Amino acid sequence: MSFEQLISTASLGDGSKPKYQSIAEDLAQAIVNGQLPVGEKLPPQRSLAHRLGVTTGTISRAYAILERQGLAIARVGDGTYVRAPETADGSAQPDAGQVPIDLAHNVAMFGDETLALTQAFESLAQDGNLLRQVLSYQSETGMRRHREAGAQWLRRFGTSGAWNRVMVTHGAQHGLACVLRTVARPGDALLTETLSYPGLQALARSMRLQLIGIETDAQGMVPAALERAAKTFDTKFVYCAPSLHNPTSATMPQDRREAIAQVARNCGLYIIEDCVHAAMQAHPLPALSTWLPEQSFLLSSFSKVLAPGLRVGYVEAAPQWLSKFAASMRADSWMVAPLLPEIATRWLESGAMERLIAQQRAMTAERLLSAHRLLAGLDYKSDIEYPLIWLPLPEPWRAGQFAAALRQAGVLVRTADHFAVGRSPAPHAIRISLNSAASVAQLEEGLVILRALLDSPPSMAMDP
Repeated sequence: MSFEQLISTASLGDGSKPKYQSIAEDLAQAIVNGQLPVGEKLPPQRSLAHRLGVTTGTISRAYAILERQGLAIARVGDGTYVRAPETADGSAQPDAGQVPIDLAHNVAMFGDETLALTQAFESLAQDGNLLRQVLSYQSETGMRRHREAGAQWLRRFGTSGAWNRVMVTHGAQHGLACVLRTVARPGDALLTETLSYPGLQALARSMRLQLIGIETDAQGMVPAALERAAKTFDTKFVYCAPSLHNPTSATMPQDRREAIAQVARNCGLYIIEDCVHAAMQAHPLPALSTWLPEQSFLLSSFSKVLAPGLRVGYVEAAPQWLSKFAASMRADSWMVAPLLPEIATRWLESGAMERLIAQQRAMTAERLLSAHRLLAGLDYKSDIEYPLIWLPLPEPWRAGQFAAALRQAGVLVRTADHFAVGRSPAPHAIRISLNSAASVAQLEEGLVILRALLDSPPSMAMDP
């Protein structure tokens, strides 16, 4: 059935439930049944509303339901597309009764964090004056000792280590939100890689920013493409992850970083630089901000490399920007609750932070050995210090088709459309997370299933 036929017969219900719910249910059923193929673009909301004789708000709410169910994905500035059937949290749904092997989520592995946390609390309990401070109101930019510790941490990326350039945040996502709310306005264009961080895309939607995908290659963002886009769209902002890019695992070499910085300088671009995953690197390359300290905002946190619950991050920027970011902080949450930054500060001061991250690197290396063995011969991208693998699918596999078949076999992965920006076509590729499986044995079981499916023709793999 064509989409036009489907829409013309869509039921608006008998009045027992809201119209948007009836429309969402019809579309969801069509997606699950395969009548609407993965990758198909849904009609613009205004157009569909006119066809069905309902308001645009009704269609907006119906599409929002599909997004929450993981059946559709909205791309800023482009529209809404059909995705492989997934659950509301974005992970593919396995067959009923089956416990899936999760190779989709990027979650730090369990190490010695519990012991380090216990030791930090015991130490803090002995310091009554400091304990009272962390239970009191603080400056919006954070306690000075926390800012100093963050500034020293950021020196690993080649920064100055000046504490008055650093603000403490509730993680990098919060820092990114503070930056965007301060420097951007609704309707502004923001340049980024054609495959980019989903959290950025969520913020862009909520703030009505237009994301523009910039061509990338094996070394990251292409300088000439960035320059063309900066001039074409007359924008001042670019977001990028030069080290251990999510999802492709690419790291820009130094000469590419210098070229990107030169383009930013020539075009007057402000660089919003994501160094979250780069925290895994023992010896990271200099951040782009080292070439443009007055035109850059450096974001870092510990959630991806240690524990999701450690919601501590840092923004480094020119001092005059931090006072403006503080206004966004006040509007959001008044301040960052000082207790978690105090834990992070103690780990940084004692060397526990380095030891815990080194432990993550060691566990990642162990899992990569399994992945290299089980994926041998495939054209995938990986990094020894990174728990994510980027796998372009061999012909004739298509990403949605492969993810659906893999889901039926009990394994979850991320497809490229989860990261695709704007009108940029998503490649037929998947991201495999090595850190979300409960054990090395479970990871290997999932990779064996994945490899067996890859080695099967799609027609055979999809047969019931």
